Amino acid sequence: MIRQTLSVLRKELLVEWRDRSRISGLFFFAMAIVILMAFASPSEGVLKQQAGGILWIGLLLASTRSLDQSFATEMEHGALEGLMLWPVDPRAVFYGKALANTLVLLMVALAIVPLLFGMYGAEVRGSIPVLLGFLVFGCAAIGAPGTLFGGIVAQARGSSVLLPLLLFPLVIPAVLAAAKGTTVVMEGDPMGQGRSWLGLLVAFNAVHWSLSGLFFGRVVEDG
Repeated sequence: MIRQTLSVLRKELLVEWRDRSRISGLFFFAMAIVILMAFASPSEGVLKQQAGGILWIGLLLASTRSLDQSFATEMEHGALEGLMLWPVDPRAVFYGKALANTLVLLMVALAIVPLLFGMYGAEVRGSIPVLLGFLVFGCAAIGAPGTLFGGIVAQARGSSVLLPLLLFPLVIPAVLAAAKGTTVVMEGDPMGQGRSWLGLLVAFNAVHWSLSGLFFGRVVEDG
C-alpha cells in the first residue's frame, strides 16, 4: 500500500508540475487576500496581531480553488474508473492525492509567509520549528477532508459551490487552532500555549486522515 501511495503521489506531483497554473492560481488568490487585508487594516499594530489569522483565511479560501479540481483530470478522461480496475487499494489513491494537495497548500503557505513579514511587520518571536509544525499540520487538516469531499462533489454540478459548504464547517476548528497557534508563535509564547494548539491540530489530523481513508473506498464505489 505504501508503494501504491507513493506512485499516486508521484503521478499527482507530475500533473501539478506539467500544469503549474493551479499552483500559481492558488498563490495569487491567497496573495490577493493578504494584500487586501493589509490595505484595509486601520493601523500597523493591528496588522501584526492579525497576520496569523489572515494567513489561514487566505489558505482556506484558496484551497477551495484547488481541491474541487483534484479529480478533474480523472473525471475528464475516465481515468479514475480505470485506476480502480487495477489492483490498487482505494486508500492508496486517497492518501496519494491528499498528500499531493497538502504539499501544494504547504508550498503556497511558505510563499505567503515572507509576504506577511514584509507587509505586516510580523516576526517569529517563538519557536520556528513549532511555526513550521502549524503550517504542515494546518495544511494537512485542510488537505485530507478536502480531498474526500472533492471526490464526493467531483461529478456534481456546481462542485465549486458545494465543496465549501461541506468542507468549511468541518475544518473551521482546525483552522482556528492553526490561526491561534500561528499568532501565538509570531507574537511570542511565554506561556507555552503553542504546543497545546499544535497538539489539538495533530489530534484533528489523526482522526480525519484515518477516517477519510476508510470512507474514500465507498465514495469511489458510489461514484
